[in-house]
Amino acid sequence: MSKTKVRMGMVGGAQGAFIGAIHRIAARLDGLIELVAGSFSSDPTRSQATAAMLGINPTRCYDSYQQMFIEEAKLPADQRIDFVAIVTPNHLHFPIAKLAIESGFHVLSDKPATLNLQEALLLEQTLQSSDCLYGLTHTYTGYPMIKEARHRIAQGELGAIRKVVVEYSQGWLSSSEDEQAKQAKWRLDPQQAGISCCIADIGVHAANLAEYVSNLEITALCADLNQVVPGRPLDDDGTVLLRFNTGCKGVLMASQVALGEENNLNIRIYGDKASIEWSQMEPNSLWLKSHNAPTTLLRAGVALKSQAAQGALRAPAGHPEGYLEAFANIYVNFAKQIEAKKAGSLASNADYDVPGIKEAIRGMAFIENAVEASSLDTKWHSFKIGLVNYE
Repeated sequence: MSKTKVRMGMVGGAQGAFIGAIHRIAARLDGLIELVAGSFSSDPTRSQATAAMLGINPTRCYDSYQQMFIEEAKLPADQRIDFVAIVTPNHLHFPIAKLAIESGFHVLSDKPATLNLQEALLLEQTLQSSDCLYGLTHTYTGYPMIKEARHRIAQGELGAIRKVVVEYSQGWLSSSEDEQAKQAKWRLDPQQAGISCCIADIGVHAANLAEYVSNLEITALCADLNQVVPGRPLDDDGTVLLRFNTGCKGVLMASQVALGEENNLNIRIYGDKASIEWSQMEPNSLWLKSHNAPTTLLRAGVALKSQAAQGALRAPAGHPEGYLEAFANIYVNFAKQIEAKKAGSLASNADYDVPGIKEAIRGMAFIENAVEASSLDTKWHSFKIGLVNYE
């Protein structure tokens, strides 16, 4: 085991779990992180089988996350895990993250951050009384061309932002038969998923992307969430009108019953000088459009203005990079953040472009505000975080 690598422990992600495997691939892509321990399942036999598959020392495979934190904390500082990756259903995110932080371990969590907003606010309090880092895998902020779009907007190339349109459409929950899949069962269970399925699963990604790229914050919304397939306890489709802190408007569409769609996330932002358009189905391309000039196709690795975009690329222009690489950009930035923390050179968490507790809280607030707004007849609702009204 290399002493120079950042050591990772994982909770969840046993054999057959889609997102756990994605996290592991992303973590090891740049060679800065080593998975050395885990509690991969509540079933100890399944957890041990996963550890064996991954080549992890069986003594570092634990029957519970509580046991992992206790035993890892006993190890010398140069052997114990540095951070914990949380890849469980939503209802476990908060207790695992809280105990990890209290045990002295940094946390990188899958989204949404917690089961509800109150837990996210409590997690913020836990972080404030610790010296630990917290990151959230809002994967789509890791794409190079998303970082380029954010940079160009921040530099004023689009002028004053007038409208934001973001859409995330999937079709994998189009019928009642789809509910039998393991990934569907917990997402449609309020006890494990929380108060929302579609908006909590993919709508929160779209909201985060809209704020990240535009450099704006949602201050009010009008929501219409639906259970398209009869009998479902949680939403599988939704449309949310948005109002941002500058007064500009937007619309967010999210659906998991859009038959034929795969993972169709796209964003369009319109300013008074120009507009941009990006789609995850063609992630190396960013369209820049204006009123009196030719439309420009910007390509990853070619004449990019943003250092963040250039730094997020691993291959020369023309070599496709996608979801795994975007995911890995979150991991590599978090690893560098931890290294800077160890070295005493961490000036600001913002320098590492890792979604953190602020994004966690805003994401949970978006979910709760959207669900509440959809249940009421009033058109517009202020975006609230706890008792704070942001309009």
